[in-house]
Amino acid sequence: MKDIVVKASVIKRELILLGVLFFVAFLMNGLAIVVHQGQWSELLSQLHVVVLLTLFLYLLVLLMRLIFWGIRSAWNAAMNNRNNSAA
Repeated sequence: MKDIVVKASVIKRELILLGVLFFVAFLMNGLAIVVHQGQWSELLSQLHVVVLLTLFLYLLVLLMRLIFWGIRSAWNAAMNNRNNSAA
């Protein structure tokens, strides 16, 4: 069986993305506390919700990447097909 090798640059990029998404979810939590005039202790007590929101945002980014990859693959296949039929 072959080993799967993931480059360090890919791992670093994904961890940075996950960190940015966590920061965005944390800011959204802070904004919700300000808007709804909640207690600032909710910043830590609702941390599990922030983590779930982070994972949800990561899944949305993954879905957008898959859609983009699919469209790009279809476009490249169409262009290759067009170039092969013209020659």
